[in-house]
Amino acid sequence: MSYSFGSWTARRHVLAGMLAGMLVVQGAWAVYPERPIRLVVPFTPGGGTDLIARTLGAEMSKDLGKSVVVENKPGAGTMIGTDAVAKSPADGYTILIASFAHAVNPSLQPKLPYAHATAFAPIILIGSGPNVLVVRAESPYKSVGELIAAAKANPGKLTYASQGIGTSAHLAGEMFSNLAKVELTHVPYKGAGPAITDVLGGQVDMMFGTAAATSGFVESGKFRALAVTSARPSPSFEGVAPLGETVPGYMVESWYGLYAPAGTPPEIIDRLNQAARHAARSPEFREKVEKEGLGIRAGDPAELESYVAAEEKRWRKVVQENRIKPN
Repeated sequence: MSYSFGSWTARRHVLAGMLAGMLVVQGAWAVYPERPIRLVVPFTPGGGTDLIARTLGAEMSKDLGKSVVVENKPGAGTMIGTDAVAKSPADGYTILIASFAHAVNPSLQPKLPYAHATAFAPIILIGSGPNVLVVRAESPYKSVGELIAAAKANPGKLTYASQGIGTSAHLAGEMFSNLAKVELTHVPYKGAGPAITDVLGGQVDMMFGTAAATSGFVESGKFRALAVTSARPSPSFEGVAPLGETVPGYMVESWYGLYAPAGTPPEIIDRLNQAARHAARSPEFREKVEKEGLGIRAGDPAELESYVAAEEKRWRKVVQENRIKPN
């Protein structure tokens, strides 16, 4: 058997180049991260998602050795911030904290600016917990029954705030209207912060806010909690009954997860998962969020993928059967 020296030399150079390229890429993964990581929150500052992101990011920074910088990009029912991450380089330096709206938007929004099914790589499901039906302390409504009676007596007059169309606070209100057979008026905001401000100020009657966003106001006495949206009572809201006890069949759950743009190298996904897992299980993070009703999950990327797929299926049915529209 004979070989061409020229062809073997060419092949050797090609193989050497490929090996060098692999070593360079592997070297980049080995030193990741080399600069701060941007964590995009698709809501305004001050809400539950923002709180979770900032608390988690601070703990992740300790593990990664680089800052995790929160950037708020609210608007369009979380689509502006989500789209910004979908179109970012898949290098692990821009990630998204997603919540309830991420699973609902595909069925609620007629046209998304990103390919939902293929635009993201799951990193981790941080946790899940109930929403809380709250009114301001001075509100005349002291129970869910009183609120329902007032809503039936004045169709469309009572209002509820949310942190945006398609969010848990929005769909929780839609489900309440449908199951309790009352007519409420939805008032969407770009985040939980301004929504809470207007409920406290009396411009809006109520809010089905996330536990993370509302617990501090309940604890301080500024909000009165009428019910939790979970199937069972929450240990974080002692004495507050599930809404399903008054409205049979009612149950809504909020959740938080991290995503990277699709195509992010698996090694980087693993590193981010490791840092987020350590952060979510840290005493500092648990102390901050568990008292606000968030149950820690913190598993592998597949856990987030399967959980959100089930949520998408569940809420697609609700949106279609109840003819819920984005505006």
